[in-house]
Amino acid sequence: MTTFKTRDGVEIYYKDWGKGQPVVFSHGWPLTADSWESQALHLANNGFRVIAHDRRGHGRSSQPWDGNDMDHYADDLAQLIEKLDLRDVILIGFSTGGGEVTRYIGRHGTSRIAKVALVSAVPPLMLKTADNPDGLPIEVFDGLRAGSIADRSQLYKDIASGPFFGFNRPGAKVSQGAIDSFWRQGMQGGHKNTYDSIKAFSETDFREDLKKFDRPTLIVHGDDDQIVPIGAAGLASAKIVKHAVLKVYPGAPHGITDTHKDQLNADLLEFARS
Repeated sequence: MTTFKTRDGVEIYYKDWGKGQPVVFSHGWPLTADSWESQALHLANNGFRVIAHDRRGHGRSSQPWDGNDMDHYADDLAQLIEKLDLRDVILIGFSTGGGEVTRYIGRHGTSRIAKVALVSAVPPLMLKTADNPDGLPIEVFDGLRAGSIADRSQLYKDIASGPFFGFNRPGAKVSQGAIDSFWRQGMQGGHKNTYDSIKAFSETDFREDLKKFDRPTLIVHGDDDQIVPIGAAGLASAKIVKHAVLKVYPGAPHGITDTHKDQLNADLLEFARS
């Protein structure tokens, strides 16, 4: 396996496919780099070098007890980019990975970055607060934590077979393969790591980070996202990032990397080439 060790001793697994301008993908919770395989294959087949890592505590990376927070995630991403000496990077984050990408820019700037794409991403802030009334109440995330403790395996099956891919909607075409892949990826992650990550993706405030975006930015979100509702996420981020291009997928769920992969692949390739 291709890995590198972070400054605090965490082993991070990554894939590195193709040749050309680098595209770096950051995945969602509780998944792995495998969740990007459709987009990675498409872009690598069209002249780009694609790199996708397993976040610390997820997939094939090691499972540290501490450091399961957005600052560490962003610093790990920075170390990967520096280790491979990547420049002119197209940085793409899905869901929690969108938070990782956003915090990376907040902490490390854009000197190595050419473009940014946020797909079904968690910024600016998922949690409902006094100054973020459109967010989700803390009880939603407490429920995820309770489910993780009670039966993590069943929780992942329930999320995948229900709201993540929109399979709970009338007339939805259910893919058992997509459900199985989500569950497999989730169960590769560490119990403590994926538990801690719930707080990281739900309570981290990215509003100041988004203000530091100074590269072309694409924001893609489904308007039937039941996991990261578009109003508090994609639409809100598009108001903060200057000159961001917003693409709303009508009727699309959270997991558009699978359910709308042809459309997303085309949009990401067009953005990468622009």
